[in-house]
Amino acid sequence: MPELPEVETVRSGLARWVVGRTIATVEVRHPRAVRRHPAGAQDFADVLARRTITDARRRGKYLWLPLDSGDAVVGHLGMSGQLLVQPADAPEEKHLHIRFDFSDDGPQLRFVDQRTFGGLAVSPGGATLPAEIAHIALDPMDAAFVEADFLAALRRRRTAVKRALLDQTLISGVGNIYADEALWRAKLHGERPSDELTKPAASRLLGHVRDVLGEAIAVGGTTFDALYVNVNGESGYFDRSLNAYGREGEPCSRCGSPIRREQFMNRSSFSCPRCQPRPRTVGRA
Repeated sequence: MPELPEVETVRSGLARWVVGRTIATVEVRHPRAVRRHPAGAQDFADVLARRTITDARRRGKYLWLPLDSGDAVVGHLGMSGQLLVQPADAPEEKHLHIRFDFSDDGPQLRFVDQRTFGGLAVSPGGATLPAEIAHIALDPMDAAFVEADFLAALRRRRTAVKRALLDQTLISGVGNIYADEALWRAKLHGERPSDELTKPAASRLLGHVRDVLGEAIAVGGTTFDALYVNVNGESGYFDRSLNAYGREGEPCSRCGSPIRREQFMNRSSFSCPRCQPRPRTVGRA
């Protein structure tokens, strides 16, 4: 699933290609793509006609496009959603579900989703912050993120530190890939109890989270298959910099030990058995 760097890459592309443009018409091809819009596909299209997109914003893994009406288009990419900017005469994608045409007759905005887990909806009055995502915490790249508040909340949680990093009500935008990478850099096992972290250890971990996210944004995120691309259909390149995620059996770039894979919440965690030993029953980071 796309995480913060991938969604931020898409957001910056939307800021370049669709902000300031007026929507002429919207065509919904698949009702599941607007299932979070209670009034249905036709209302979705009608509400957006003749509206101008004024910005492209993000909260964690969610995107929204504020409109001149004060409403907003809210989007989540799910597992395979893509927001593509395409010439009007470009061949239609196999899984094209929503198409936006603009009054300037320029490139279209297309929502393509192979697995149909993502979707778009209109949030009434949601231009500043859609109510649907107000519960999502700020991400560590946001200027309004308060480090001291996050560190205190993290150390109060009686849970495994990786679970805490994936809790979007505590810190947003971090998923399985970047959690594993940050934990590898911090030399912490994901099962380390978060309430046993010392303040320096928690601060060090947050620093690594920021570093990993920032580096991934700089290269367009992580692409393992054709399901994640930016608005121009291009892949990200952070997979070339991964130290832990997806590297089972390969040597740790720090100590040479084979990277291990462990089951975690119906997914997999990747870590170094030497650099990131499993936590003892009693102990602090």
